[in-house]
Amino acid sequence: MNYRKIGRYGIKISEVALGSWLTYGGAYGQDQANACVRRAYDLGINYFDTADVYGAGQTHPGAAEEVLAGSLQGIARSSYVLATKTFWPVGEGPNDKGLSRKHIMEQCEASLKRLRTDYVDIFYCHRYDPETPIDEVMRALDDLVHQGKVLYAGVSEWSASQILDAQSTARQLNLNPIAINQPAYNMLNRYIEKEVMAMCDREGLGIAVFSPLAEGVLTGKYRKGQELPKGSRAADPNLGHFVERYLTEDNVAKVERLSAIAAGINISMAQLALAWILHHREISSVIIGASRPEQIDENVKAVDVVLDDATMTAIDEVLSK
Repeated sequence: MNYRKIGRYGIKISEVALGSWLTYGGAYGQDQANACVRRAYDLGINYFDTADVYGAGQTHPGAAEEVLAGSLQGIARSSYVLATKTFWPVGEGPNDKGLSRKHIMEQCEASLKRLRTDYVDIFYCHRYDPETPIDEVMRALDDLVHQGKVLYAGVSEWSASQILDAQSTARQLNLNPIAINQPAYNMLNRYIEKEVMAMCDREGLGIAVFSPLAEGVLTGKYRKGQELPKGSRAADPNLGHFVERYLTEDNVAKVERLSAIAAGINISMAQLALAWILHHREISSVIIGASRPEQIDENVKAVDVVLDDATMTAIDEVLSK
C-alpha cells in the first residue's frame, strides 16, 4: 500500500480507502463487514469512511457506524484513520438535519458513541447547508477540534466557492480550516476538474473521492445488449436508482473501449479506473466499497499500476468522445 498526505497536512492515508455506503449496516451484515475490514487492514488500508446516515434506508441511521465499530474492535485505534459525516436527516424533527451548531455537536457525540471511540480523525459536513451561516458551521467544527473529538474537519460535495467561503471565514475568525474534501469523481463524472480540484490544491486541501467506479459501471460488468448481472447494484430494486445516471448506452460503450485499454496492459477495468484517479497528484485517496474481501484484493492492486503518457492519452481520447 502507498500513503499520501491529505493536502498540506501531516496525516497520511492509504491511497485506497474502505467506505461503508450502501454496504455495512444495510445490505451486508456484521460477518461480511468483519471479513472486509480485516482484509482491508491487512492489505495496508488505514482509512475507513462512514456517515451517520449510512444504513438509514435499510435499517436505521447510524447502522453503518455501529457495524464498522464492531469490525474495528481489537485493532489499535492509533493505527487507522476513521471518518464520519453529518448533514442528512437522521430523524423527523426540525433540528435533525443540516449543519446548525446544535445538529453538528449532537451528531458528533452520537457518532462517537456508535463508533465506540473518543475521537474521529475526520468529521465531514456531508453537504452544504444554505440555511446555516458559514461562521456558525466553522465555529462548531473548530470547537470539536479543540475538544479533541475531531482531528480534521472536512466537507463533501461542496462547490469551490462554498469551500473558499469556509476557508476565508476560518482565517478571519482564527479557526481551524477545512482540511479535506470528499467529492464524487471517476472517469464518467469529472466535474471537480473544472474548479474544485485546482482550488483544493491551491488551498492545501486533501481530496478523498467516492464512487471511483461509478457505482460499478467502471468494472465492466454491464454490457451492451445483455441483462443486468444478478446480484449487481443495478439489478437491486432498492439500489438500482444509484446506478441509473451512469448506466447509459454512451457510458457502456466507453467502458467497452476502456476495457480494451486495460486488457492491453494486463490489468482489470476496475484497476484502470482507480489507477487513472490516483494518477492525479491532487487526489489523496479513492474510497471503494466491497461486499467480499476478494474485491478489495483486486482493487488494491491499482496502487501499483503506473499509467504512462500513451495510456493516459488513449484514455482521454475515449472519455472526450
